[in-house]
Amino acid sequence: MNAAVPRPVIPLPFDLERIRADFPILAEPVRGGRLAYLDNGATTQKPESVLRAMDHYYRHQNSNVHRAVHDLAERATTAYEAARDRIARFFGAAREEIVFTRGTTEAINLVAYSYLLPRLKAGDEILVTGMEHHSNIVPWQLVAAQIGARVVAAPVTDSGELDFDAWRGMLNDRTRLVAVGHVSNTLGTINPVEDMIREAHALGIPVLVDGAQAIAHLAVDVRALDVDFYASSAHKAYGPTGFGTLYAKRGHLEAMQPWHGGGDMIRTVSFEGSTWNDIPYKFEAGTPDMAGAIGFAAALDYIEAQGLDAIAAHEHALLEEGTARLTAIPGLRLIGTARRKGGILSFVMDCAHPQDIGTILDQSGVAVRTGHHCTMPLMQRFGIPATVRASLGIYNGSDDLAQLEAALHKVNRLFT
Repeated sequence: MNAAVPRPVIPLPFDLERIRADFPILAEPVRGGRLAYLDNGATTQKPESVLRAMDHYYRHQNSNVHRAVHDLAERATTAYEAARDRIARFFGAAREEIVFTRGTTEAINLVAYSYLLPRLKAGDEILVTGMEHHSNIVPWQLVAAQIGARVVAAPVTDSGELDFDAWRGMLNDRTRLVAVGHVSNTLGTINPVEDMIREAHALGIPVLVDGAQAIAHLAVDVRALDVDFYASSAHKAYGPTGFGTLYAKRGHLEAMQPWHGGGDMIRTVSFEGSTWNDIPYKFEAGTPDMAGAIGFAAALDYIEAQGLDAIAAHEHALLEEGTARLTAIPGLRLIGTARRKGGILSFVMDCAHPQDIGTILDQSGVAVRTGHHCTMPLMQRFGIPATVRASLGIYNGSDDLAQLEAALHKVNRLFT
């Protein structure tokens, strides 16, 4: 008999210990002690409900979708398409406007090649900001180079905020697209995407928002934003790796040509020519990641069960506490002190290179990210090679910050 389908978690008041119990890996000892996982900007851990949903698919539903009439195929197709409906509801979109991708990077590349490239001319510009992730720079450079267009970047202030007036002044009749990260993965800066979309649309310029660092922390309603494209990744929102989505307005998707060719994106095929499937399927060539879609839907269930307002309030309180703890450490300097900021603490220390700091923190059971965080132009802007980045998630607490603080004092003792 088919096992019961896993049910979404039931909303409860925010309870850190209860939430931590939902994430099996948090009980994993590291370096002989307690794990303080502060690398959520790189990837988040997965709750039991997501693991169960994906396990249930492989145990009881596994089959290819859309291509057979046997019972397992029907189960798989039903679960897969229900996941699309769930994901669309999370973003406030129509299901036809949600394209499944391998993640934010592929979603941006899809827009670059299928939407932007056919519309670019020599001398055109793609306007980004100086704090963008490489995934929101390089795809635009690749298509621009084919045409003789160029990517231009608006400046970032010393506090890590977008210089909005300078950005607005860079909009012109050559601007073919604005691309901006909703939340900076290095600085934590929450960009004024509502204002940016309004200003760009007033000039008829479409906008893509990289939402990789936003969707686990902020409510996102693509209709309210009136954004043209919104890209995201499941693994940064307590879902599986290798899966993500592109939201795009229906009119854009209808006008865009497919990027990848193969099964499931076609309506008819002949040697004389082929025709394409309806949206969003014409952008989803090949066997899809069914378990990824189901896992992402379960992750969104989990996030909404806890409440995005409650999550945001919890993480903001931790951000304030972490800022106070870190700024009190001698020789430590925060990189990124924007007024609107997500749960990211990026810093350098006078006494040691970020790589050495990360090694010492790891010995103390503190998991952080060190390096340029795929934002090399931003590192150049601040005149540093790298930072240490502690990034917060739903299951972090004051004890994690205390463990980080104690390890940083150890760094000072060892290197000064």
